[in-house]
Amino acid sequence: MSIQFQLPFEKPIYELEQQLEKLEQQPNPTPATMEAIRNMRSEIQKMRREIFMNLDAWDIVKVARHPERPHTKDYLELVFDEFVELHGDRAFGDDRAILTGFARIEGHKVMFVGQQKGRTLKERNECNYGCAHPEGYRKALLKMQLAAQHGIPIVCLIDTPGAYPGIGAEERGQAYTIAVNLREMSVLPTPIVCIVIGEGGSGGALGIGIGDYVAMLQYGYYSVISPEGCAGILWKHVKHADKAARALKFTGPDLLNFGIIDEIVSEPLGGAHRDHRQIAATLKQTIVKQLRSLSSIPTNELLERRYQKFRKIGQFLESPGIPESAAG
Repeated sequence: MSIQFQLPFEKPIYELEQQLEKLEQQPNPTPATMEAIRNMRSEIQKMRREIFMNLDAWDIVKVARHPERPHTKDYLELVFDEFVELHGDRAFGDDRAILTGFARIEGHKVMFVGQQKGRTLKERNECNYGCAHPEGYRKALLKMQLAAQHGIPIVCLIDTPGAYPGIGAEERGQAYTIAVNLREMSVLPTPIVCIVIGEGGSGGALGIGIGDYVAMLQYGYYSVISPEGCAGILWKHVKHADKAARALKFTGPDLLNFGIIDEIVSEPLGGAHRDHRQIAATLKQTIVKQLRSLSSIPTNELLERRYQKFRKIGQFLESPGIPESAAG
């Protein structure tokens, strides 16, 4: 696919690819030209691997926010076989930042819940750039409860910088609504699969993120706060966002080590924005595998595992302290 937007660290790759394209377009290539093409392809692969295997946390944030990275709607089209959207929260309105509905994937009926950022300016304004209001979280919970009543598994795709922080959202109970979702999702008697496909920002992500299986794509992040927000609090300026990103430890390897996520889903070399179909195939395989695995677990055991999974997050050890005899 043609990439219009290039991150700074990607530019050397694209420059080589342009050179390769010119070589490949030459009519009647000589053996020397063919050899140069092979060497350049190998060099491009090597460069991609070296660059993307050594990204720091702030670079990964940039990849997670790449304008051409697949969004929830893209995965709906490429991963799921059917989708029937369900609207509204029965109280205030229909928040377009969260998509909900019945879906089918490889013969499995599921309730789909996903956060949508939008591609065009019009879509982004309609979706609040993926920042949901309380009515979005109420809508999500209502549909998940409907799924649980009928024994239908739930699949949640998370991609948000955070819940909408406006005055109206706070007046309508943003924090309370997210808290209710956390409580109710923890006891829904049906399998829940949650995957961070891009940004996983704070309570906005947690509002649909309590599941039996929680994973994230390789170049996503999952954090209590955005790097910019953290920089503003600790260093009083957004220019320190890169430092905050490193301090927050919110990339896949750290989260896997902390037990916050269960798996890192590999992306195509160069990021999901380079190959939508490849990452969609990988994501589909991951979802189907987990649905098959979780559906075989008795409900009581499923709920106990889910409780223990989140109960253990944030554990720490306390020092026994200095014995009185040694304190002088």
